Amino acid sequence: MEIFKKMRFLSGNAIKIIAAIAMFIDHFGLMFYPDTMALRAIGRLAMPLFAFMIAESARYTKNKIKHLSLMLGLGTACQIVYVIAMGKNSLPLYNILITFSISTIILYALDAFKRSLFREFNQKALKTLPHPLLASFILLLTVVGAYFLCNCITVNYGFWGVMLPVFANLLDFRGVKKYLGENTPKWMEIVDSLLLRVLCFGVGCIFLYLSSRTNYPDFPYAYLFLTLPLLLLYNGERGKLKIKYFFYIFYPAHLVLLEALWMLKDIL
Repeated sequence: MEIFKKMRFLSGNAIKIIAAIAMFIDHFGLMFYPDTMALRAIGRLAMPLFAFMIAESARYTKNKIKHLSLMLGLGTACQIVYVIAMGKNSLPLYNILITFSISTIILYALDAFKRSLFREFNQKALKTLPHPLLASFILLLTVVGAYFLCNCITVNYGFWGVMLPVFANLLDFRGVKKYLGENTPKWMEIVDSLLLRVLCFGVGCIFLYLSSRTNYPDFPYAYLFLTLPLLLLYNGERGKLKIKYFFYIFYPAHLVLLEALWMLKDIL
């Protein structure tokens, strides 16, 4: 087991940077070399890597409302710019920040549900967490609501894109173990491992792959599965660099940069 731990050298920051590079290459290829599938294939790494880290940030964040508000607010701002740029008659594709905002709401509901199942072991939890039946209803409501929302508006990556970060947290009991302490059951120690979390995430990748191929059968979506071995190298640490808001800044910034390059190309 110690050998496997030494092999896990990628921090959360490193994974985000890899995802950002893949995203830039993908969008650069889309704008400048749309027929070069190699660039688009590299880009398939971005969304799953960011999705896994969205699941991590939803678990670690202390101020959930601030975290969600930042993502949703920036996503809305980017969407307004997108609609203005594309024109009134275009069908808007709601950007990835909107997708992950919906994911985050479900992740919060999932975390509350898991904690509520063991709330009798923690006196504070008894006062702050809902009854397990109510928590399960709220969780179901968020998932069903996301499904219908994705069928009403064109959300980037669709319903299974929304659900992908949720798959990463289905077997994540680190938050529950933290307040259970000595009352943590043995099965939870066994189930809560990086390997099982990545395998569960892989199931979500399968659903995303199948749903994506329905609309674009010739697109290199299969490359998204290359993210799984990368995630097995995740050491569970944030990293030394303080880039907490890196993704939120990078997403709109790289789009502005690419648009500037496109305009410069026309001038030259």
